[in-house]
Amino acid sequence: MSATLRAMKARHVHDSVRRSGAFRSDQGALWEGIEEKARRMQAASPSMAMSAIYEKEMPSLREYVKRLRPVDMQIGAVLTINGRVAGLDSFGKPETLSAVFRKLVESYALDALDRLEPEAEHKDRQGAVNDFLKNSLSATVESRPSVALGKDCRLVSPALAGFALVLDGQVLHLSMFPGNGGEDREDGLSHGSGMQRPSARRRNRE
Repeated sequence: MSATLRAMKARHVHDSVRRSGAFRSDQGALWEGIEEKARRMQAASPSMAMSAIYEKEMPSLREYVKRLRPVDMQIGAVLTINGRVAGLDSFGKPETLSAVFRKLVESYALDALDRLEPEAEHKDRQGAVNDFLKNSLSATVESRPSVALGKDCRLVSPALAGFALVLDGQVLHLSMFPGNGGEDREDGLSHGSGMQRPSARRRNRE
């Protein structure tokens, strides 16, 4: 699943947990997000499955994986696309990051290919990362028992959304994504763009 779809799912689950206590996402919106990405990337298939997009873009994804490697003792990463933060993933141990690093890079690379701006200059990536990390410190954290072991922690603020799995006081996995004022856009457009996420457009038509 691409990083933007993971971000969308995280926001859906957070809203569902708040409303009903159930860990549910808007599957209709996620499927429509996949369909939109498949059409943009000319990877449409009868099933509109995410696997068709990965299959079409696999040569380019392999290039990203080849060029990016975790360093010794690294447990996480902040990834940027076109100079803007796309998300953060962090794990409890270096071994965990190493085990999932390829899939992690592929999920962000798929969005990078979708939003490619080859002529644009992006000079202040470090500033964008610093702002994102600073904003994370002011996020509200809501914790509940997870569906398995440990605690499920949901992070939310106007600037970001995310989740963490915590067990015995240790963060096993943390994911954070830029906030968008409550509107989910699989293509990375944010609140204020005049666009709505697919499920919002569907509800407005009904």
